[in-house]
Amino acid sequence: MMLDLGPFSDEKFDPKRWINSACQARHPQDSLEKHLVDLEMKLQMTSEEIAASLEEQSAAALLRVPRATRDIVRLRDDAVSLRHSVSGILQKLKKAEGSSAESIAALAKVDTVKQRMEAAYETLQDAAGLTQLSSTVEDVFASGDLPRAADTLANMRHCLSAVGEVAEFANVRKQLEVLEDRLDNMVQPRLTDALSNRKVEVAQDLRGILIRIGRFKSLELQYTKVHMKPIKKIWEDFDSKQRASKMANDKNETERLSSSTNFQQSVRTVSFTSWLPSFYDELLLYLEQEWKWCMVAFPDDYKSLVPKLLVETMAAVGASFVSRINFATGDVVPETKAFSKGLLDILSGDMPKAIKIQPKHLEALIELHNITGIFARNIQHLFSESDLRVLMDTLKAVYLPYESFKQKYGQVERAILTNEISAVDLRGAVARGVGAQGVELSETVRRMEESIAQVIVVLEAAVERCISFTGGSEADELILALDDIMLQYISSLLETLKSLRTVCGVDLAGEGGLKKEMGLDKKEATQSARKVETISNEEEWSIVQGALQILTVADCLTSRSSVFEASLRATLARLGTSLSVAVFGSSLDHNQSHVVSDDGNEERSLVGRAAFDVAAIRLIEVPEKARKLFNLLDQLKDPRFHALPRASQRVAAFADTVNELVYDVLISKVRQRLYDVSRLPVWSSVEEPSAFPLPTFSSYPQPYVTSIGEYLLTLPQQLEPLAEGISSGDAGNDEAQFFATEWMFKVAEGATALFMEQLRGIQYMTDRGAQQLSVDIEYLSNVLSALSMPVPAVLATFQTCFSTPRDQLKDLVKSDAANQLDLPTANLVCKMRRVSLD
Repeated sequence: MMLDLGPFSDEKFDPKRWINSACQARHPQDSLEKHLVDLEMKLQMTSEEIAASLEEQSAAALLRVPRATRDIVRLRDDAVSLRHSVSGILQKLKKAEGSSAESIAALAKVDTVKQRMEAAYETLQDAAGLTQLSSTVEDVFASGDLPRAADTLANMRHCLSAVGEVAEFANVRKQLEVLEDRLDNMVQPRLTDALSNRKVEVAQDLRGILIRIGRFKSLELQYTKVHMKPIKKIWEDFDSKQRASKMANDKNETERLSSSTNFQQSVRTVSFTSWLPSFYDELLLYLEQEWKWCMVAFPDDYKSLVPKLLVETMAAVGASFVSRINFATGDVVPETKAFSKGLLDILSGDMPKAIKIQPKHLEALIELHNITGIFARNIQHLFSESDLRVLMDTLKAVYLPYESFKQKYGQVERAILTNEISAVDLRGAVARGVGAQGVELSETVRRMEESIAQVIVVLEAAVERCISFTGGSEADELILALDDIMLQYISSLLETLKSLRTVCGVDLAGEGGLKKEMGLDKKEATQSARKVETISNEEEWSIVQGALQILTVADCLTSRSSVFEASLRATLARLGTSLSVAVFGSSLDHNQSHVVSDDGNEERSLVGRAAFDVAAIRLIEVPEKARKLFNLLDQLKDPRFHALPRASQRVAAFADTVNELVYDVLISKVRQRLYDVSRLPVWSSVEEPSAFPLPTFSSYPQPYVTSIGEYLLTLPQQLEPLAEGISSGDAGNDEAQFFATEWMFKVAEGATALFMEQLRGIQYMTDRGAQQLSVDIEYLSNVLSALSMPVPAVLATFQTCFSTPRDQLKDLVKSDAANQLDLPTANLVCKMRRVSLD
């Protein structure tokens, strides 16, 4: 059995496990004792063999140690010797470097001299060549070989640049300029023919000649000149059609007058709006053909050459284009069409003042602008391979005829909105007279409520016009116009409210009170109050209902204006994001815009070619306006920002004015009934002598207080229809209930305050008067309780003090029960009843 020594070298060797494993590997017929004896013997023999091998190898290693030591000493000596050798070589190199530096400096000077001599030699050669070229150039021109002439002139310019500013060659420089102009003039007729007849190879050769003499600009000018003629012919076709239609109409008119027939069909005049799409179609087709031809003829220049043609063409027809747009805007409105004028003429004041700017004027302008926008998108697609700057300049030229209109957009929009707001009729159609106040009030309120929706529609249309025409670039002017128009509209609403105060009769009552306070004739004030009382009870309740309906006007104005402003903020926010991305390439960085990156490659920072919309093109060219607009749009991030700040304040002021008017109307009847209550004779009346012990005062409340009580108890029924109109769903029911309760408490509190004010004005109170007033106060307190309103402490004190007998009043005031009284009021009652508290 072979003995495996591998497990004995393992660090985790376990003797017991190894022995058990060896026992399990024995032959089944061998006894365990015999197997263990054999295993022990093999282990002992193996250990002896290992010991002998170890001793032998140790002795051999001892013999090799001296030899290794001698080898190490020899290697050390060799290293020391090598180090000395290297040190010597380094010293020699340092010496050589010092001497070679001087040699190299000398060689550099020699090389510089050599280069200068070579340059001087070449300059002399150029000068000699220049002299020779200047003497033979006329022969070259005489031969008619244009390419050779171009090479000669190019060589002459090269020689002149090498010679520099030398006086001897000043005449040659002037001669070269003349010769270049001469060659340019010789090329132009052939280039015109090549461009007109589409001769690709000839055009390429002539282009090479012009570039050789540095006259590529001449190629651009000649290309534009040749191809602008057919385009201008297309543009002038409109005037030809206009003249033809005018002549035909004049002829028909003459024939109609000379013939017996009364009818002669007129030739329909072609409108610029219907003609413009066909012009753009023909122009686009022409440019597409030129683009394809130039790709073959001028593969290095077609990306800028064809766009240059369009830019120059739009500049050439620009003034005519603006004039046609102006007349087209005037043709849609009969008033301006009759004068053959347009939008710009109205703005300049050349039209009668009666003729105003109408929405149709701006809508016609937007329609033309949309047609141009379609053409601009087609051009953007056609010139998609051009540089961004070239494409931007091209699109700017396409939209250029509309720029004068866009600069005056704010003025135009403001005029349109002013006219539309002025046309809103807020006053009722029924003339005011006795018995007609309620009718006029309800009609006026109805018109006021309907006008709110009309005005909001007008304002929303203005926002749409701004986005459609300017792309939002004039949003700042739009906001100013909307704010001013809202102020104008709300001012008209406030004026209407002011007139409704007279219709409702509250100003008449107020005048009476004012005269009384100023100490004027009491008779005049009484007549004013009686004038109010001439209104019937039915008419009075009709006025109350109409006044309550004004609350719906205020609520409608507040809600609709809030919704409109929120919508405007959302529109401006979207506009700010889109314009920021288009103009600056990022919605986060408004401080820089990139068209070309640092490495010179064009950077598509405008988020694709689609970013070239009308607003982006305008704002990129006018950074100051862009900065101003973005400062406004950035303020939208503040939730406290109001897009229409002044209008928002006036809406709140209008709501307050409405509340004031409604309160005055609701409290006016109470004010009428309480007029001069403090001077009623009953307060100072005394008991009349009688033979019978019967009470001489009335045990029932007086008519003035019962009338007030009935009015207050009836008021919830008047508020109920209005509250039902407000409610919508469970939340609306709660809101309506709160609304009715709030106004009920407000009127009841006002009535109580007016009543207590009258009570404080009583100068003298007899016992009979005190008993009567106690009954009146008790009745009003019961009414307040029925309305679930707490009785004020002052009114309760009046009731307690007036119901107490005069001889017990002093004890009441000085007793412990006085803690529940309002002491100033109690002292006042004692003064009225002539009770001394001393």
